[in-house]
Amino acid sequence: MFKKIASAAVLLGACSASIAAQPGSFYAGGEVGRSKITDVGGHETSFGGFVGYGFHPNFAVELGQRRLFERDFRGSGMGANMRVDQTSLSLLGSQPIGESFSVYGRLGAARLQERFSSDGFTNKDSSTKALYGVGLSYAITPAVAARVEVQKISQQASNLSTGLSFQF
Repeated sequence: MFKKIASAAVLLGACSASIAAQPGSFYAGGEVGRSKITDVGGHETSFGGFVGYGFHPNFAVELGQRRLFERDFRGSGMGANMRVDQTSLSLLGSQPIGESFSVYGRLGAARLQERFSSDGFTNKDSSTKALYGVGLSYAITPAVAARVEVQKISQQASNLSTGLSFQF
């Protein structure tokens, strides 16, 4: 399913703007999506926000925060909670492919914070991983853009998200 949605997004972009950030401008936005973490199994809803700065017509730097995964486990009278958060810093390069569409690539670093708690016991761990992704952006207005993106965070984690970006 993940591969089908990513393929559809790329094909949609091939049919017809940049990340909606003009050089020398800031932008911010939010996104929701689906994360897959193979160590845990299954998919979870993700959500997050980002801020960026367009320093060139085709390049921007972006800082993002995302809740990749949160799941409660119940059984045998015990409960547990697992949560994975991502903080990322990336360089985005975009290429217009029409009047309102552009494709973009992402390369950066992601800090993953994992938290597991069960009946009063809490364990936290964090790691820094390379982050890369590819996306499609559609400029709804000169200041508002919609985007679809696939990110690969580590060998075990990936995310497909949709969001809105607001230039100011």
